[in-house]
Amino acid sequence: MKYLSKLSSIILILCAMHLTVIAQKENWKNLFNGKDLKGWKELNGKAPFTIENGEIVGRTVPDQPNSFLATEKLYGDFIFEVEFKVDTHMNSGVQFRSEIKDDKDSCYVTDKKTFQRVHGYQMEIDPSTRAWSGGVYDEARRGWLYPMEYNPAAKTAFKNNAWNHYRIECIGNSIRTWVNGIACAHVIDDKTPVGFIALQVHEITNPKDAGQEVRWRNIKIQTENLKSSPADNLFVVNIIPNSLSDEEKKQGVKLLWDGKTTNGWRGAYKNYFPDNTWYIKDGTLNVKGSNGAEASNGGDIVTNAEYHAFDLQFEFQISDTANSGVKYFVTEKENNEGSAIGLEYQILDDDKHPDAKLGTGENRTMASLYDLIPPLRVYGSHKERRDKFPIGEWNRGRIVVYPDGRVEHWINGWKVIEYKRGTQYFYALVARSKYAKWPNFGMADKGHILLQEHGTHVAYRSIKIKEL
Repeated sequence: MKYLSKLSSIILILCAMHLTVIAQKENWKNLFNGKDLKGWKELNGKAPFTIENGEIVGRTVPDQPNSFLATEKLYGDFIFEVEFKVDTHMNSGVQFRSEIKDDKDSCYVTDKKTFQRVHGYQMEIDPSTRAWSGGVYDEARRGWLYPMEYNPAAKTAFKNNAWNHYRIECIGNSIRTWVNGIACAHVIDDKTPVGFIALQVHEITNPKDAGQEVRWRNIKIQTENLKSSPADNLFVVNIIPNSLSDEEKKQGVKLLWDGKTTNGWRGAYKNYFPDNTWYIKDGTLNVKGSNGAEASNGGDIVTNAEYHAFDLQFEFQISDTANSGVKYFVTEKENNEGSAIGLEYQILDDDKHPDAKLGTGENRTMASLYDLIPPLRVYGSHKERRDKFPIGEWNRGRIVVYPDGRVEHWINGWKVIEYKRGTQYFYALVARSKYAKWPNFGMADKGHILLQEHGTHVAYRSIKIKEL
């Protein structure tokens, strides 16, 4: 018995020593002392931040823009954790790697006062039914980088009327988030490598919403001996052009275009690449503008390889009156004139190109399944760019084809099309479309990926594929 008692004591001592070593390696530092706001400063709006019961409390006020309580110190690589509790009708967030861009860049409130504008990444706090808590938003810059539509299984991680735990890991270009231990988002980006951390009180438009509160406690950070959490196999949003992160490579994602050469591509119905029409410039693949006609100035380009089930990502930039598209299940068996035949993710200047008003029920507009299914029109809390895609801005397209025939079209983080090949519904759509004359349209077991030439300038980059 004495021997067992001594052995138990030794085990307990070793465990304690092990935990002590782990704690020393993690080296957590408190960002809030529980008594005052030393080390913090208020930015943007004037919503009050106070100390109550060892917690930071932020409350909404009318006629103020988003208000932030920011760290005076800047942070680059770090692991950050915080606990918070928020009113169920209040939006909030945690800024990180954020900045005041410049003194001239201001936001305005109703009484015409000006405020310096906070820019940067934000981990969303969203107690609404939209349930995007844990997503990554780019405040005052690019909007949503990782809406939770990319990871719907994690939408239930946030708990209303309860204390929640947030974790943010920023190591190099990798940005990852967790809500209550559930992995939520994974972004690869290099827009802002260093910046402050800030707690947000969102602006309100209805004076009746004044007085809503968010409470924060146990705010801590690691900046040394950082070790990334194990891989979580989330969909990765990589915003660095023509690049693959280590996690993407592990998941089987490959570059379909290398960003430098024409390798892997050729002209549709051709054994060569039409470089009189398509050209590479500064890491972008461009089709020249000409007469606006379909495949009349060199034609479409297709992948050498064919694909059956896949997750295809691409970024595109439209020009004035642009028309193009990304087609899939292209077989080239039709040997037709004009653009090669295949299912098409439409790319179009909806405002100016006449094709947007043709077809049925907007089934020829941006991100539609061309001439078959119109895209879902969706809106965020600020009605961010969903229906309008300004000239010169990069948009993120995605086509997912599952082995069972299900297909999805995505744009900028929103799933706007969902259908299944080979169903009666699909056949009925084809029967009343311009494709009715083509036998077995859209039903090939595999096919090429195609970028369309339609006589207007469109640029592409970050074309990636994962075979499913």
